[in-house]
Amino acid sequence: MGSDGVIADAAARTVYECDGYTLERAVPDLVVLPRSTDEVARVLRAAWRAGVPFVPRGAGTGLSGGCLAAPARLVVGTSRMRAIRAIDVPNRRVTAEAGVVNAEVSRVVRAAGLHYAPDPSSQNACTIGGNVAENSGGPHTLKYGVTTNHVLAVELVLPDGEVVPLGDGVDDGVGYDLTGVVCGAEGTMGIVTAATLRLVPLPESVVTLLAVFATVAEASATVSAIIAAGIVPAALEMMDRTIVAAVEAAFRVGFPTDAGAVLIIEIDGDAAGLPATAQRIEDLCRRDGAREVRRAVDAAARAALWTSRKRAFGAVGRLSPSYCTQDGVVPRTRLPEILARIEDAAARYGLRIGNVFHAGDGNIHPIVLYDERDPEEAARALAAGRDILRACLELGGSVTGEHGIGVEKMAELALAFGTDDLALMRRVRGVFDPDGRANPGKIFPTPGGCVEPRAPRRRAAL
Repeated sequence: MGSDGVIADAAARTVYECDGYTLERAVPDLVVLPRSTDEVARVLRAAWRAGVPFVPRGAGTGLSGGCLAAPARLVVGTSRMRAIRAIDVPNRRVTAEAGVVNAEVSRVVRAAGLHYAPDPSSQNACTIGGNVAENSGGPHTLKYGVTTNHVLAVELVLPDGEVVPLGDGVDDGVGYDLTGVVCGAEGTMGIVTAATLRLVPLPESVVTLLAVFATVAEASATVSAIIAAGIVPAALEMMDRTIVAAVEAAFRVGFPTDAGAVLIIEIDGDAAGLPATAQRIEDLCRRDGAREVRRAVDAAARAALWTSRKRAFGAVGRLSPSYCTQDGVVPRTRLPEILARIEDAAARYGLRIGNVFHAGDGNIHPIVLYDERDPEEAARALAAGRDILRACLELGGSVTGEHGIGVEKMAELALAFGTDDLALMRRVRGVFDPDGRANPGKIFPTPGGCVEPRAPRRRAAL
C-alpha cells in the first residue's frame, strides 16, 4: 500500500472505530487503504494466507455499524479508489470505482442530460462501494428505485483475493442475478471495487411543494391519498415538529416551527403535464387538512428545501449531544399507527424522538435523542429503538429499508425470518465466503443465542 496507505498509529486508527452508528465502537488493529483492485486483491490474499478476517469500509457514513471493526480487526478502506473508468452516454451507463462519491457520478454526466438516481441524504460524502454494500436508498427512490435497480455489474474481490466480474453491464442479462445478491450483502461476500451503474435522463421539469399540517396524522393520511390517486411523486418526505424546529434553526429556510408536520413533495417529468398534477396534489393536501401549500419558485428555493431535508440529521445536534437513527418500514397506510407506537416508546423510556422519513414508501427514520455520556440513557435509547423495530414487524413491515442490518439489528433479523430462511442466507453467503472471513459478526444473529425467532412470514425452499 505504501507508507501512506497503512494506518497503524493508535490515534489515527481511532478515526475508524465506528460509522454513523456510534452506540458500538471498536478500534481496528490495522487500516489499509488500497488505490486499485489489484492492491485490494493482494491485501485479501495476504489476509487469507494468514487466516485474518477483514472489514470492508467506504466513507463510514453507514448507520447500522456495518463497518465496525469487530470481531475482525483489519479494515480495508476503498476511499482512495476514486476513478471513473468509463462513461458510456449512448448506452446510459458509467463504471465507477468503489471510492467515487455518489453525487460525483451525476456531476460528471450532467452535461449529457443524465444523472444517477439513487440519492442518499449523505450523497455528498457516501461512496458507490458503500451504496452497493448497503443497497442504499434516498428520497427519490420512491419513483426511481434503490441502488440495486441501478447496478448493472460489479467487480468483486472474493475473500481469497480472486477478482470476479458479476453481471454483464446490460439491462436484461441472462442467468442468475448474482449482482443483485451482492447488492445489500453488507460486505459479507467480499469487497466491491467497481460498479457499472445505470444512468437516467434528467427530467424536463420539476415541481417541488411544501405542505404544512397541524398534525402528523393529517400528513400521513395525505401521503396515502396521493398514492391512491395514482400519482407517484419522485419524492414524498415528512418531517415532524421536532425536526422542523431543528432544521429551521440551522438553515432558516422558512419552515413554520409551529407545524405538527410538513411534507416535501416533488414531481418530475414532461413540463406540459406537471402543473395539473401539482394542482391535484395541492387539492389533496388541502382536503386532508393542510393549512398551507407552497411551491418552490425557482431552482434555488428547491435546493434550499432539499438541503434542509438531507442535512436534517446534522441539525439534530442542536437538540441533543447524541442520537440514534432507526430505519424501519411499514405499509404507508399504517404510518399513523407506527408513529403512535414511536410516541409511546418515547414516553415509556423518557426520551425525545424526532421523525424524518421517506413517507411515500413507509420507510421511517425515528431519531432517538440521548446523551452517550450517560450509559443508562444510552441503554434506554437502544431499548426504544428495538421496540420500534418490533412494532414495524407487527404492523407488517421490515426492520430496515436502506441502512442495513450491520450489528445494530441482528437480533431483530431473527424476529423477521425463520431458522430455515436464515440458514439458506448463510448458505448463499458461504458460496462466496466459505470460511466467513468477509465482515464477520454482521447481519446474522449468533447461532444458539437468546433471541427467540418468530414464525416466518414466508418459508424458504431448501
